[in-house]
Amino acid sequence: MLNETAEKLREGKKVILVHGNADMDAIGSAYALSVCFPPSDICALGGIDRISNMVVEKLGIPIIEECNFDDYDTVAVVDTSSPDQILTGEMSIPGNSIVIDHHLPTGKWEGMHFLCDDSKISCCELVVDIIKNAGIKIERNAALALLGGMITDSGHFQFAKAETLHAFASLMDETGIHMDEIFQLTKSQIGMSERIAIMKSMGRVKFDHVGNMIVATSYGGSFEASSCRSIMLSGADVVFVGSQRDEEFRLSARATQDIVRRGIHLGDVLGDLSAETDSDGGGHGGAAGLSGTGDVEAMLHMCMMKTMDLFRKIRERETIL
Repeated sequence: MLNETAEKLREGKKVILVHGNADMDAIGSAYALSVCFPPSDICALGGIDRISNMVVEKLGIPIIEECNFDDYDTVAVVDTSSPDQILTGEMSIPGNSIVIDHHLPTGKWEGMHFLCDDSKISCCELVVDIIKNAGIKIERNAALALLGGMITDSGHFQFAKAETLHAFASLMDETGIHMDEIFQLTKSQIGMSERIAIMKSMGRVKFDHVGNMIVATSYGGSFEASSCRSIMLSGADVVFVGSQRDEEFRLSARATQDIVRRGIHLGDVLGDLSAETDSDGGGHGGAAGLSGTGDVEAMLHMCMMKTMDLFRKIRERETIL
């Protein structure tokens, strides 16, 4: 599949799509592919997040916010588990598109050229495999973007596997990039609006526990992922933070690696919930998201109940052992 994907990426003019509020893993993956398989444009129909925006400015990465698929020979999608995370209005992804992802497959890319490895912590690792397998040298800025994606998607290595560390070190060695350059690339001060959003979410926390396992939920207007991390630092093992905009909701989830090892997989939790509620969700063991139409507080309650059920199963299993 790596060879076949690389050959398809060599064909004609491409547009590379990223999911809404695209993170550094998505942008790093898209930028490296655009540099290594020209000519390519990167399109973020749903915008990019704060860290990505900062890196885009530092590296001078060109991003477009709208496109006409008819203007391109090939459409590629990276780091996206469902078309619903990209599309707006009446748009649809062409049936011959290339999809490169590392999330648990959702079945929503049926018919596409679909390359997925959900054992990868970051999509950037899979992109590195594609580029290296094609015999293409990764230039310095593209390597910086890939390393930035690996370090952020692994929670600054908190969730890294040995494979992630090997890929990271190998790319550093090949390009002569130093660790301080990578940290400096993705480091930024938290703005006042984000600080306020986090404080508000902390004040709205609801929690419950089974034994020594704590699940917490909260809601706010923005910065759900940052709020999740802050609530985890206060002692929760699993956190769900949501926001409501008119009829639409968005939810982020995070879990400690210890609770993931004990049996929690947030991608499964939100994937199951998305199937039950006709929303769009999924992700990894320790980080996942859910979005759709509905009431965020009802969704948060369902997340709490599902997690409590899983906690009880973990306690029963560990008691038997």
